[in-house]
Amino acid sequence: MKTPNAQIPPCASLVAEHHELGFLHSASAIIDTESTVFELYCLMTAATPAWLKGAFRLRDSISQHFHVEKIGGFSGVTPECVPTVGEKLDFFTIEALSAHKLVLTSRDTHLAVMVSIDTTLTQPRCLHITTSVKTFNTFGRLYMLPVAPVHGPIIKLLLSRLPLHSPIRSLGDRNP
Repeated sequence: MKTPNAQIPPCASLVAEHHELGFLHSASAIIDTESTVFELYCLMTAATPAWLKGAFRLRDSISQHFHVEKIGGFSGVTPECVPTVGEKLDFFTIEALSAHKLVLTSRDTHLAVMVSIDTTLTQPRCLHITTSVKTFNTFGRLYMLPVAPVHGPIIKLLLSRLPLHSPIRSLGDRNP
């Protein structure tokens, strides 16, 4: 199923052109806070449930045989100062950071992942999380097979941690 461009927030950054993506998911929530996107990211990732920690450990255990760097999952630690572009935030590299936008990437020889976290400037304030993936080979495509179906529930879990969270939509995943 192909997610139409019209359903992706116009503010979202994608890792590649829409037609080149092997996976695309976007979800939104109405939030009741003036926090920055970085502060919202820290709030969403502050605690990782045991099942997700286990999934990250399993991912690392399998992926190491394909020379893929271990990611370990979300650290749950809020940095003492706001990181800058080019620095690591958990297992991501920060590509862009402002009060209303955080763009994170993770790249290796098998795939490139971009997570675009954006807030609207208007009221009611809305937070969008858009994840795009471009796969480069068979391992990248196989890697996404178990990841794709659990990605949406993980994003919903993260959004549920926000103040006065109210999901307004979760767009479909696209796996060619």
